[in-house]
Order: sequence, then structure tokens, then C-alpha cells
Amino acid sequence: MGIRGKRYDDASKNIDKTKLYEINEALDLVKGNAKAKFDETIEAHVRLGVDPRHADQQVRGTLILPYGTGKTKTILVFAKGEKEKEAQQAGADFVGGDDLAAKIQGGWMDFDVVIATPDMMAVVGKLGKVLGPRGLMPNPKTGTVTMDVQKAVEEVKAGKIEFRVDKTSIVHVPLGKASFELEKIEGNFNALMKALMKARPVAAKGQYVRSVTVKSTMGPGVKISPAKAAGK
Repeated sequence: MGIRGKRYDDASKNIDKTKLYEINEALDLVKGNAKAKFDETIEAHVRLGVDPRHADQQVRGTLILPYGTGKTKTILVFAKGEKEKEAQQAGADFVGGDDLAAKIQGGWMDFDVVIATPDMMAVVGKLGKVLGPRGLMPNPKTGTVTMDVQKAVEEVKAGKIEFRVDKTSIVHVPLGKASFELEKIEGNFNALMKALMKARPVAAKGQYVRSVTVKSTMGPGVKISPAKAAGK
């Protein structure tokens, strides 16, 4: 285990590790403890009662955080013809086809989101080994394979994020920046929990939300009551 800094230790003194906090109280603590020299990201880590090894217990989806993430994402769009112009007009940072694929195969990765029209998936498919492990492969289920590239680009700019349960049954999602007003962070948190509840697999049995922890990039975690987080 790495050595914790003095700032982390001081922040930990304000937190009762045995307590399950109310949502507002927990987020207020996390925000107050974010004292790094940069604007830390506030994160939510939600452990779910699912077994991701089974296809019918996967939890994956997208949502538009009502107050955004506080981060400007670089958007790459694979499109041609009129859809290429549409993507450029919507504000995509990079638009193209084989030329962009060649750059990516050469090691270029200066983008955060990849969107593609269906007719370009033959080109994008060749990049699966590069984009897939990074969670950047376009997918119809997340709205990143679409003919409506204008809408897709605008949604990303408005704060659309993707969530997906990992191998340890945990979903990790950014809730915004420490500089956000508390009400905005809480609004994003509530939107996330609503989306997770909606995405509950039919095969999931027993308690669905097992634990909820919020933290800043450099700060300690604060536990929230799973029942309160789930709206019960």
C-alpha cells in the first residue's frame, strides 16, 4: 500500500469510517476535503449485487448528468459525406475515416469519445483491439453508433457519460468537479442512482445496491447509506 500524505490523513480525521452518511452530508464532506492544488473530480463508486460473469447480470448504460462533468471531452467521429459535415458543424474535434484509423493504429489517442455512423463500422472494427480495452469502441447500445451524429456529439458536450459494472461488481462514475456547488454534485449523484436502478437486471437477486462510496481524486472515501442512495 502506498504512503498517504498529510492532507489525506487530515481529511480522514473528519470522517467516521463506521458511519453510513446521508447523501448531502457525505458529498459536503468530500467537497470540503478536496484541497489539492487542482480542481479535483468528485467520484462515485457503487458496488452492486450482480455477478458480471453472467451476461444476464451485466449493468451498462448511459446518462446525461444534469450539470455535466466539468471536463471538456475531445470527440472523434468516423463519418463521411453529409454526416462528416454534420459532425463538424456539431462541434466534433476530429472527423474522418481511414485517415483517422491509420493515425490510431500508429499510436495516436488524443481523444476521449469515439462516435461512428453504421456505414463506418467496417473501418472502426479493425481498431477493436486498440479501442476496446480503453472503453472507446462505439456501440449502438450507448448511442455512439448512430446516423444522428449531431445529437450524439451534442449529448457528449452536454455531459453524457457511460457507466458499466467492472469485474468486481462496481460502477465508477465522475460526478463533477470539487468547484461545483453542492446542489449540482448532489443532482448528478441522484441522476446516476436513478439510472443504475433503471438498469437493474431482472436476474439480479437480493440487495441490489450493496455499498456506495464517494470521494475526490486525492481524498478519502465517504460511505453513503445504500438504502438512501437507492431512494428507499
